[in-house]
Amino acid sequence: GISGWLRTRYWGFDARALPLQARVWYPAGNGPFPLVLIVHGNHAMEDFSDPGYGYLGELLASRGIILASVDENFLNSSFSAGVNLFDDRPGLKKENDARGWLLLEHLAQWRDWNADPAHPFHGRVDMERVALIGHSRGGEAVGIAAAFNELARYPDDATLEFDYGFNLRGVIAIAPVDGQYQPREHGTPVNDVNYFTIHGSMDGDVQSFEGVAQYSRVHFRDPAKPRFRASLYVVGANHGQFNTTWENLDTDPLSAWALDLEGIMPAEAQRDIARVYFSAFLEVVLRDRTGYLPIFADARRAAAWLPDTFYISQFADSRQQEIAGFEEDIDPSTLSLEGGRIATHHLTKWHETRINLKWDALETHAAVFAWDSRVHDGPARVDFELPPASPLAATDGRLILSLSEAGVDSLPDDWKDEGTSAESDAAD
Repeated sequence: GISGWLRTRYWGFDARALPLQARVWYPAGNGPFPLVLIVHGNHAMEDFSDPGYGYLGELLASRGIILASVDENFLNSSFSAGVNLFDDRPGLKKENDARGWLLLEHLAQWRDWNADPAHPFHGRVDMERVALIGHSRGGEAVGIAAAFNELARYPDDATLEFDYGFNLRGVIAIAPVDGQYQPREHGTPVNDVNYFTIHGSMDGDVQSFEGVAQYSRVHFRDPAKPRFRASLYVVGANHGQFNTTWENLDTDPLSAWALDLEGIMPAEAQRDIARVYFSAFLEVVLRDRTGYLPIFADARRAAAWLPDTFYISQFADSRQQEIAGFEEDIDPSTLSLEGGRIATHHLTKWHETRINLKWDALETHAAVFAWDSRVHDGPARVDFELPPASPLAATDGRLILSLSEAGVDSLPDDWKDEGTSAESDAAD
Protein backbone atom coordinates (compact mmCIF):
# COMPACT_ATOMS: atom_id res chain seq x y z
CA GLY A 1 0.00 0.00 0.00
CA ILE A 2 0.86 3.70 0.03
CA SER A 3 2.46 3.61 3.48
CA GLY A 4 4.70 0.73 2.39
CA TRP A 5 5.66 2.65 -0.74
CA LEU A 6 6.53 5.73 1.31
CA ARG A 7 8.56 3.64 3.76
CA THR A 8 10.52 2.04 0.93
CA ARG A 9 11.15 5.46 -0.65
CA TYR A 10 12.45 6.78 2.68
CA TRP A 11 14.81 3.88 3.43
CA GLY A 12 15.81 2.86 -0.06
CA PHE A 13 15.05 -0.84 0.53
CA ASP A 14 12.15 -3.13 1.37
CA ALA A 15 11.71 -6.43 3.19
CA ARG A 16 13.61 -8.33 0.48
CA ALA A 17 16.93 -6.73 1.51
CA LEU A 18 17.02 -5.73 5.17
CA PRO A 19 20.39 -4.36 6.31
CA LEU A 20 22.56 -5.76 9.09
CA GLN A 21 24.16 -2.77 10.75
CA ALA A 22 24.95 -1.74 14.30
CA ARG A 23 26.97 0.64 16.43
CA VAL A 24 29.76 -1.28 18.15
CA TRP A 25 31.69 -0.61 21.35
CA TYR A 26 34.81 -2.78 21.33
CA PRO A 27 37.25 -3.26 24.26
CA ALA A 28 40.92 -2.41 24.02
CA GLY A 29 43.00 -5.46 23.14
CA ASN A 30 42.75 -8.44 20.82
CA GLY A 31 40.29 -10.61 22.76
CA PRO A 32 38.57 -12.90 22.24
CA PHE A 33 35.79 -11.00 24.03
CA PRO A 34 32.21 -12.04 24.84
CA LEU A 35 29.58 -10.56 22.52
CA VAL A 36 26.34 -8.84 23.54
CA LEU A 37 23.73 -7.47 21.14
CA ILE A 38 21.23 -4.84 22.31
CA VAL A 39 18.17 -3.85 20.29
CA HIS A 40 15.71 -1.01 20.71
CA GLY A 41 11.93 -1.20 20.38
CA ASN A 42 9.33 0.91 18.62
CA HIS A 43 9.93 4.66 18.32
CA ALA A 44 9.72 7.22 15.53
CA MET A 45 11.87 5.69 12.81
CA GLU A 46 13.30 9.08 11.79
CA ASP A 47 14.67 9.58 15.33
CA PHE A 48 17.22 6.77 15.44
CA SER A 49 17.04 4.65 18.59
CA ASP A 50 20.27 2.65 18.36
CA PRO A 51 22.59 5.44 19.66
CA GLY A 52 20.61 5.53 22.92
CA TYR A 53 22.56 2.70 24.59
CA GLY A 54 25.98 4.30 24.34
CA TYR A 55 26.20 4.52 28.13
CA LEU A 56 25.97 0.72 28.28
CA GLY A 57 28.42 0.32 25.38
CA GLU A 58 31.07 2.36 27.18
CA LEU A 59 30.55 0.46 30.44
CA LEU A 60 30.61 -3.02 28.93
CA ALA A 61 33.59 -2.30 26.68
CA SER A 62 35.47 -1.12 29.76
CA ARG A 63 34.71 -4.53 31.30
CA GLY A 64 36.00 -6.46 28.30
CA ILE A 65 32.66 -7.13 26.55
CA ILE A 66 31.72 -6.19 22.99
CA LEU A 67 28.35 -4.42 22.73
CA ALA A 68 26.65 -4.02 19.36
CA SER A 69 23.57 -1.79 19.32
CA VAL A 70 21.51 -3.20 16.48
CA ASP A 71 19.74 -0.86 14.04
CA GLU A 72 16.14 -1.93 13.47
CA ASN A 73 14.80 1.61 13.01
CA PHE A 74 13.34 0.60 9.64
CA LEU A 75 10.77 -1.56 11.52
CA ASN A 76 9.52 1.38 13.61
CA SER A 77 6.71 3.92 13.41
CA SER A 78 6.95 7.13 11.41
CA PHE A 79 6.66 10.88 11.94
CA SER A 80 5.57 11.18 8.32
CA ALA A 81 2.28 13.01 7.84
CA GLY A 82 1.95 11.24 4.52
CA VAL A 83 1.97 7.86 6.22
CA ASN A 84 -0.43 9.12 8.90
CA LEU A 85 -3.02 9.88 6.25
CA PHE A 86 -3.23 6.22 5.35
CA ASP A 87 -2.50 4.48 8.66
CA ASP A 88 -3.99 5.16 12.08
CA ARG A 89 -0.75 3.97 13.75
CA PRO A 90 2.02 4.35 11.20
CA GLY A 91 4.39 1.43 11.40
CA LEU A 92 4.60 -2.28 10.94
CA LYS A 93 2.41 -4.56 13.02
CA LYS A 94 3.07 -8.02 14.44
CA GLU A 95 6.65 -7.78 13.23
CA ASN A 96 8.37 -8.89 16.43
CA ASP A 97 9.32 -12.30 15.07
CA ALA A 98 11.22 -10.40 12.36
CA ARG A 99 12.96 -8.33 15.05
CA GLY A 100 14.07 -11.48 16.82
CA TRP A 101 15.10 -13.24 13.60
CA LEU A 102 17.26 -10.25 12.62
CA LEU A 103 19.19 -10.56 15.88
CA LEU A 104 20.12 -14.13 14.96
CA GLU A 105 21.17 -12.95 11.52
CA HIS A 106 23.46 -10.40 13.22
CA LEU A 107 24.99 -13.17 15.32
CA ALA A 108 25.50 -15.20 12.15
CA GLN A 109 27.35 -12.22 10.64
CA TRP A 110 29.62 -12.01 13.69
CA ARG A 111 30.21 -15.78 13.48
CA ASP A 112 31.28 -15.43 9.84
CA TRP A 113 33.61 -12.52 10.61
CA ASN A 114 35.17 -14.33 13.54
CA ALA A 115 35.91 -17.37 11.35
CA ASP A 116 37.29 -15.39 8.39
CA PRO A 117 41.12 -15.10 8.53
CA ALA A 118 40.97 -12.02 6.30
CA HIS A 119 38.56 -10.10 8.55
CA PRO A 120 39.73 -7.64 11.25
CA PHE A 121 37.52 -9.43 13.83
CA HIS A 122 39.01 -12.85 13.09
CA GLY A 123 39.43 -14.75 16.34
CA ARG A 124 38.57 -11.71 18.45
CA VAL A 125 35.00 -12.68 19.39
CA ASP A 126 34.19 -15.41 21.89
CA MET A 127 31.17 -16.91 20.14
CA GLU A 128 30.77 -19.37 23.03
CA ARG A 129 29.82 -16.46 25.30
CA VAL A 130 26.90 -14.58 23.77
CA ALA A 131 23.98 -12.63 25.30
CA LEU A 132 21.07 -10.48 24.08
CA ILE A 133 19.44 -7.33 25.50
CA GLY A 134 16.17 -5.90 24.20
CA HIS A 135 14.02 -2.89 25.07
CA SER A 136 10.22 -2.67 24.67
CA ARG A 137 9.35 -4.56 21.45
CA GLY A 138 13.02 -5.47 21.42
CA GLY A 139 12.46 -6.96 24.88
CA GLU A 140 10.02 -9.43 23.38
CA ALA A 141 12.27 -9.92 20.35
CA VAL A 142 15.19 -11.23 22.44
CA GLY A 143 12.91 -13.93 23.88
CA ILE A 144 11.79 -14.82 20.36
CA ALA A 145 15.43 -14.98 19.25
CA ALA A 146 16.22 -17.32 22.15
CA ALA A 147 13.35 -19.60 21.08
CA PHE A 148 14.26 -19.51 17.36
CA ASN A 149 17.90 -20.22 18.22
CA GLU A 150 16.89 -23.77 19.23
CA LEU A 151 14.84 -24.47 16.11
CA ALA A 152 15.73 -25.92 12.72
CA ARG A 153 12.74 -24.27 11.02
CA TYR A 154 10.52 -21.20 11.35
CA PRO A 155 7.39 -22.20 13.36
CA ASP A 156 4.93 -20.36 11.09
CA ASP A 157 6.38 -21.71 7.83
CA ALA A 158 8.51 -24.84 8.13
CA THR A 159 9.76 -24.48 4.55
CA LEU A 160 12.07 -21.75 5.93
CA GLU A 161 15.16 -23.29 7.51
CA PHE A 162 17.17 -21.90 10.43
CA ASP A 163 20.90 -22.46 10.95
CA TYR A 164 21.75 -20.84 14.27
CA GLY A 165 22.36 -22.86 17.44
CA PHE A 166 24.47 -20.19 19.15
CA ASN A 167 25.65 -20.69 22.71
CA LEU A 168 23.23 -18.07 24.00
CA ARG A 169 23.93 -17.73 27.70
CA GLY A 170 21.60 -14.93 28.73
CA VAL A 171 18.74 -12.61 27.80
CA ILE A 172 17.83 -9.24 29.34
CA ALA A 173 14.40 -7.75 28.60
CA ILE A 174 13.90 -4.04 29.41
CA ALA A 175 10.23 -3.07 29.87
CA PRO A 176 9.22 -5.63 27.25
CA VAL A 177 5.92 -6.16 25.53
CA ASP A 178 4.67 -9.73 25.34
CA GLY A 179 2.40 -11.62 22.99
CA GLN A 180 2.76 -9.56 19.82
CA TYR A 181 4.20 -12.73 18.32
CA GLN A 182 2.54 -15.97 19.41
CA PRO A 183 3.48 -19.24 17.71
CA ARG A 184 0.21 -21.19 17.44
CA GLU A 185 -1.41 -18.59 19.72
CA HIS A 186 0.83 -19.45 22.66
CA GLY A 187 3.50 -17.35 24.34
CA THR A 188 7.05 -17.88 23.16
CA PRO A 189 8.86 -20.56 25.21
CA VAL A 190 12.45 -19.98 26.34
CA ASN A 191 14.45 -22.98 27.54
CA ASP A 192 17.78 -23.25 29.33
CA VAL A 193 18.73 -19.57 28.99
CA ASN A 194 19.42 -17.26 31.93
CA TYR A 195 16.78 -14.51 31.91
CA PHE A 196 16.41 -11.10 33.55
CA THR A 197 13.62 -8.56 33.04
CA ILE A 198 13.16 -5.07 34.48
CA HIS A 199 10.20 -2.67 34.49
CA GLY A 200 9.38 0.73 35.99
CA SER A 201 6.27 1.76 37.92
CA MET A 202 6.06 5.00 35.90
CA ASP A 203 6.12 3.32 32.51
CA GLY A 204 3.79 5.37 30.29
CA ASP A 205 3.97 3.01 27.32
CA VAL A 206 3.88 -0.62 28.51
CA GLN A 207 1.50 -0.19 31.45
CA SER A 208 1.87 -3.66 32.97
CA PHE A 209 5.01 -5.61 33.78
CA GLU A 210 4.61 -7.91 30.79
CA GLY A 211 8.13 -9.25 31.22
CA VAL A 212 6.88 -11.48 34.04
CA ALA A 213 4.86 -13.37 31.42
CA GLN A 214 8.03 -14.39 29.61
CA TYR A 215 9.68 -14.93 33.02
CA SER A 216 7.01 -17.54 33.76
CA ARG A 217 7.74 -19.28 30.44
CA VAL A 218 11.48 -19.69 31.06
CA HIS A 219 12.20 -23.33 31.87
CA PHE A 220 15.36 -25.15 32.89
CA ARG A 221 15.34 -28.77 31.80
CA ASP A 222 18.50 -29.90 33.57
CA PRO A 223 18.69 -29.04 37.29
CA ALA A 224 22.37 -30.02 37.32
CA LYS A 225 23.27 -27.05 35.09
CA PRO A 226 23.18 -23.80 37.08
CA ARG A 227 20.89 -21.25 35.45
CA PHE A 228 18.54 -18.60 36.82
CA ARG A 229 15.72 -16.22 36.00
CA ALA A 230 14.95 -12.96 37.77
CA SER A 231 12.72 -9.92 37.52
CA LEU A 232 12.96 -6.43 39.02
CA TYR A 233 10.16 -3.87 39.38
CA VAL A 234 11.50 -0.36 40.08
CA VAL A 235 9.36 2.35 41.65
CA GLY A 236 9.90 5.65 39.81
CA ALA A 237 11.46 4.29 36.61
CA ASN A 238 9.75 4.99 33.30
CA HIS A 239 9.90 3.40 29.86
CA GLY A 240 12.14 5.72 27.91
CA GLN A 241 14.99 6.72 30.20
CA PHE A 242 16.73 3.39 29.66
CA ASN A 243 17.49 4.87 26.21
CA THR A 244 19.11 8.34 26.02
CA THR A 245 17.36 9.06 22.72
CA TRP A 246 13.89 8.29 24.06
CA GLU A 247 14.19 9.92 27.51
CA ASN A 248 10.71 10.90 28.83
CA LEU A 249 8.76 10.38 25.61
CA ASP A 250 6.93 7.21 26.65
CA THR A 251 4.15 7.77 24.16
CA ASP A 252 3.54 9.71 20.96
CA PRO A 253 4.08 13.51 21.00
CA LEU A 254 0.35 14.29 20.73
CA SER A 255 -0.54 12.47 23.97
CA ALA A 256 2.72 12.96 25.89
CA TRP A 257 1.16 15.93 27.71
CA ALA A 258 -0.81 13.41 29.81
CA LEU A 259 2.33 11.81 31.28
CA ASP A 260 3.10 12.42 34.96
CA LEU A 261 6.71 13.54 34.78
CA GLU A 262 6.90 14.66 38.41
CA GLY A 263 7.04 11.12 39.79
CA ILE A 264 9.79 9.88 37.47
CA MET A 265 13.26 9.37 38.92
CA PRO A 266 16.19 11.29 37.39
CA ALA A 267 17.33 9.82 34.10
CA GLU A 268 20.89 9.10 35.21
CA ALA A 269 19.64 7.38 38.37
CA GLN A 270 17.50 5.08 36.23
CA ARG A 271 20.43 4.34 33.96
CA ASP A 272 22.58 3.61 37.02
CA ILE A 273 20.17 0.80 37.87
CA ALA A 274 20.65 -0.55 34.34
CA ARG A 275 24.42 -0.27 34.66
CA VAL A 276 24.46 -2.21 37.94
CA TYR A 277 22.04 -4.98 37.05
CA PHE A 278 22.99 -5.49 33.41
CA SER A 279 26.71 -5.62 34.07
CA ALA A 280 26.18 -7.95 37.05
CA PHE A 281 23.95 -10.24 34.97
CA LEU A 282 26.53 -10.41 32.19
CA GLU A 283 29.36 -11.08 34.62
CA VAL A 284 27.39 -14.04 35.96
CA VAL A 285 26.29 -15.55 32.65
CA LEU A 286 29.32 -14.74 30.49
CA ARG A 287 32.11 -15.11 33.05
CA ASP A 288 30.57 -17.37 35.72
CA ARG A 289 31.15 -14.77 38.45
CA THR A 290 28.37 -16.01 40.71
CA GLY A 291 29.23 -13.57 43.50
CA TYR A 292 26.81 -11.14 41.83
CA LEU A 293 23.86 -13.56 42.01
CA PRO A 294 22.52 -12.45 45.43
CA ILE A 295 21.50 -9.00 44.13
CA PHE A 296 18.94 -10.63 41.82
CA ALA A 297 17.18 -12.27 44.75
CA ASP A 298 17.43 -9.23 47.03
CA ALA A 299 18.17 -5.68 45.82
CA ARG A 300 19.40 -4.74 49.29
CA ARG A 301 22.59 -6.64 48.48
CA ALA A 302 23.36 -3.86 45.96
CA ALA A 303 22.06 -0.94 48.03
CA ALA A 304 25.44 0.84 48.02
CA TRP A 305 25.35 1.05 44.21
CA LEU A 306 21.64 1.73 43.61
CA PRO A 307 19.41 4.84 43.83
CA ASP A 308 17.25 5.02 46.93
CA THR A 309 13.84 3.74 45.84
CA PHE A 310 11.67 0.62 46.20
CA TYR A 311 12.63 -2.57 44.37
CA ILE A 312 10.46 -5.69 44.05
CA SER A 313 12.25 -8.80 42.82
CA GLN A 314 11.55 -12.39 41.82
CA PHE A 315 14.21 -15.05 41.54
CA ALA A 316 14.36 -18.74 40.70
CA ASP A 317 17.14 -21.05 39.61
CA SER A 318 17.40 -24.43 37.95
CA ARG A 319 17.52 -26.24 41.30
CA GLN A 320 14.10 -24.98 42.31
CA GLN A 321 11.35 -27.60 42.26
CA GLU A 322 7.76 -26.52 41.87
CA ILE A 323 5.37 -27.92 44.44
CA ALA A 324 2.18 -26.13 43.41
CA GLY A 325 2.09 -24.11 40.21
CA PHE A 326 -1.59 -24.70 39.34
CA GLU A 327 -0.78 -25.30 35.67
CA GLU A 328 -0.82 -29.09 35.40
CA ASP A 329 -4.58 -29.81 35.14
CA ILE A 330 -8.06 -28.50 36.00
CA ASP A 331 -8.22 -30.28 39.36
CA PRO A 332 -7.69 -27.66 42.13
CA SER A 333 -6.77 -30.36 44.65
CA THR A 334 -3.64 -31.62 42.86
CA LEU A 335 -0.04 -30.49 43.26
CA SER A 336 2.50 -30.07 40.50
CA LEU A 337 4.36 -32.95 42.16
CA GLU A 338 2.69 -36.12 40.92
CA GLY A 339 0.80 -37.81 43.75
CA GLY A 340 0.62 -34.67 45.89
CA ARG A 341 -2.69 -33.25 47.09
CA ILE A 342 -4.15 -30.03 48.49
CA ALA A 343 -6.58 -30.30 51.39
CA THR A 344 -8.45 -27.38 52.94
CA HIS A 345 -10.53 -26.66 56.02
CA HIS A 346 -13.12 -23.92 56.70
CA LEU A 347 -12.68 -22.06 53.41
CA THR A 348 -15.50 -20.06 51.84
CA LYS A 349 -13.96 -19.99 48.34
CA TRP A 350 -11.40 -22.15 46.60
CA HIS A 351 -10.68 -22.13 42.88
CA GLU A 352 -7.92 -21.61 40.32
CA THR A 353 -7.83 -18.56 38.10
CA ARG A 354 -5.73 -16.90 35.43
CA ILE A 355 -3.53 -14.07 36.69
CA ASN A 356 -4.55 -10.64 35.40
CA LEU A 357 -2.32 -7.60 35.08
CA LYS A 358 -3.40 -3.96 34.89
CA TRP A 359 -3.33 -4.43 31.13
CA ASP A 360 -3.57 -7.90 29.61
CA ALA A 361 -3.18 -11.20 31.48
CA LEU A 362 -0.44 -13.70 32.16
CA GLU A 363 -0.52 -17.24 30.82
CA THR A 364 -0.07 -18.51 34.36
CA HIS A 365 -2.60 -19.39 37.03
CA ALA A 366 -2.99 -19.09 40.78
CA ALA A 367 -5.20 -20.61 43.45
CA VAL A 368 -7.66 -18.36 45.26
CA PHE A 369 -8.37 -19.18 48.92
CA ALA A 370 -10.91 -17.17 50.93
CA TRP A 371 -12.25 -17.52 54.45
CA ASP A 372 -14.72 -15.69 56.66
CA SER A 373 -15.46 -16.12 60.38
CA ARG A 374 -19.16 -15.40 59.76
CA VAL A 375 -19.37 -18.68 57.88
CA HIS A 376 -16.99 -20.93 59.84
CA ASP A 377 -15.99 -20.55 63.49
CA GLY A 378 -12.88 -22.72 63.18
CA PRO A 379 -9.56 -21.50 61.76
CA ALA A 380 -9.05 -21.68 58.01
CA ARG A 381 -6.33 -24.01 56.78
CA VAL A 382 -4.69 -25.16 53.55
CA ASP A 383 -2.49 -28.28 53.62
CA PHE A 384 -0.06 -29.09 50.81
CA GLU A 385 0.43 -32.84 51.16
CA LEU A 386 3.60 -34.07 49.46
CA PRO A 387 3.60 -37.46 47.73
CA PRO A 388 4.89 -40.26 50.00
CA ALA A 389 8.21 -40.72 48.21
CA SER A 390 8.93 -37.01 47.64
CA PRO A 391 12.64 -36.14 47.90
CA LEU A 392 11.65 -32.70 49.18
CA ALA A 393 10.71 -34.12 52.57
CA ALA A 394 14.36 -34.97 53.26
CA THR A 395 15.95 -31.68 52.20
CA ASP A 396 16.92 -28.65 54.25
CA GLY A 397 16.11 -26.15 51.50
CA ARG A 398 13.87 -23.11 51.65
CA LEU A 399 10.14 -22.99 50.99
CA ILE A 400 9.11 -20.05 48.81
CA LEU A 401 5.52 -18.78 48.66
CA SER A 402 4.23 -16.15 46.27
CA LEU A 403 1.13 -14.52 47.79
CA SER A 404 -1.08 -11.59 46.91
CA GLU A 405 -4.43 -10.14 47.90
CA ALA A 406 -7.01 -11.68 45.60
CA GLY A 407 -9.47 -8.78 45.63
CA VAL A 408 -12.53 -11.01 46.02
CA ASP A 409 -15.39 -11.01 48.52
CA SER A 410 -14.66 -13.64 51.17
CA LEU A 411 -18.35 -14.57 51.58
CA PRO A 412 -19.78 -17.40 49.46
CA ASP A 413 -21.64 -16.30 46.36
CA ASP A 414 -24.91 -17.72 47.75
CA TRP A 415 -24.45 -16.13 51.20
CA LYS A 416 -27.62 -14.61 52.65
CA ASP A 417 -27.01 -11.73 55.00
CA GLU A 418 -28.98 -12.09 58.21
CA GLY A 419 -28.29 -8.70 59.68
CA THR A 420 -24.49 -8.90 59.73
CA SER A 421 -22.13 -6.72 57.74
CA ALA A 422 -21.15 -8.11 54.34
CA GLU A 423 -17.60 -6.74 54.49
CA SER A 424 -14.85 -9.27 53.73
CA ASP A 425 -12.66 -10.65 56.48
CA ALA A 426 -9.82 -12.03 54.41
CA ALA A 427 -9.00 -13.37 50.96
CA ASP A 428 -5.66 -14.46 49.53
